[in-house]
Amino acid sequence: MATAPQASAAGLTQVTGFGSNPGNLSMYAYVPDGLPTGAPLVVALHGCTQSAGDYYANSGWPKFADRYGFALVFPQTGSANNANSCFNWFEPGDSARGQGEALSIRQMVDKAVAQYGSDSGRVYVTGLSAGGGMTANLLAAYPDVFAGGAVDSGLPASCATSVSAAYTCMYGPPDRTPAQWGDLVRSAAPAGTRSWPRVAIWQGTADTTVVPANAAELRDQWTNVWGIGQTPSRTENLGGGTTLSVYDDPAGKPAVQVYSVSGMKHGLAVDPGSGTEQCGTAGTYYLDTVCSSYHTARFWGLDGAGGGETPGTLPAPTGLTVSATTDTTVALRWNAVAGAASYEVYRGGAKAGTTTAASFTDTGLATGTAYGYTVAAVDAAGRAGAASAPVTATTTGYTPTCHTASNYDHTAAGRASQSGGYTYARGSGQAMGLWNTFTTHTLKQTSPGYYVVADSGCSP
Repeated sequence: MATAPQASAAGLTQVTGFGSNPGNLSMYAYVPDGLPTGAPLVVALHGCTQSAGDYYANSGWPKFADRYGFALVFPQTGSANNANSCFNWFEPGDSARGQGEALSIRQMVDKAVAQYGSDSGRVYVTGLSAGGGMTANLLAAYPDVFAGGAVDSGLPASCATSVSAAYTCMYGPPDRTPAQWGDLVRSAAPAGTRSWPRVAIWQGTADTTVVPANAAELRDQWTNVWGIGQTPSRTENLGGGTTLSVYDDPAGKPAVQVYSVSGMKHGLAVDPGSGTEQCGTAGTYYLDTVCSSYHTARFWGLDGAGGGETPGTLPAPTGLTVSATTDTTVALRWNAVAGAASYEVYRGGAKAGTTTAASFTDTGLATGTAYGYTVAAVDAAGRAGAASAPVTATTTGYTPTCHTASNYDHTAAGRASQSGGYTYARGSGQAMGLWNTFTTHTLKQTSPGYYVVADSGCSP
């Protein structure tokens, strides 16, 4: 989408007088100069041992507030609330609707909407670790406040209600069905809630502080809340060893997205640099892999696709089809739209390119990988209209791979799923026995997202 000139502001500013503040939190804000009324609002929650200033300086969010035009609020807790300056995501008195820290954050949203003129219909929340756990609880408790969320290395909503249970969740989350996880959200939300936030889940595969199984449980929880299955609509490879799994709502729009970062330990994914898709500063709990803030902002539509800009009125292109694929390219074509000055092509929700023709070839892709595409027509003023219906294209040349691991590790890596304490191969659905660290199988990936049991022998 066309973006406004980048703005800047003096820096992070403390805001006082935002309400009764029952959770004893501090409010800090970053607002780009000249931000218009009706812009979105993002609430960003730091992790344990961190602060609002630390998260502001390292997470990369201010860069996109400047680029796309939205306000940022950074709540801050401290040692008076928690010895390690963690948000108390595991305490019902701090994480339930209308109570403690959760209510303080809700009051910060009200203050920002009033003070900056933010759009109350486009408020989002993101957080790392304990901040991620609190994010999940806020999304459950306040689905009428938050249009979307991002849980970075965090925990499912209502996973724990005590300190001891918190550690259980971190190192080995309870074995609940998607419906049981979903019920925890529904019971936390106002009665009769029918509209739910769109949720991004970020997780490193080498995280030993909040183990990767939490991402699988988060996926189960929020896909169940949305009433959709746990098999991804499509997957694709991003930079930094990141695999994106997309779960579409019945209308074909991403409702839940899971970003699995290969080899990343516990922390927030950043990618220092000045490139369009880069952000943040590497450091303790800020890990140089991929810019999670960029991809999350795009998922929420803050780049202009439902973000701070006035959308165009051109209709969605029709007839989007895949005309050809190679090992590293996908060719697309669609029907021309009257009045279109150009078209923007999106891969997995992120802009892949712009063209004046009703066709486009995407290059530099991974071999044997599925990619989802949409196209929007752009008018003479640079405003993109509605996106087309999505299509999926798979590049050629896939090479099968073999993986031997425990059922638990297969699930954590996304090669299998678990339900009711049993494990099933992703794609084929073959039964693999109990979901634990003692049962071991070899899985062969025969196509993207499709695995079969190959205990008798597996060769790529």
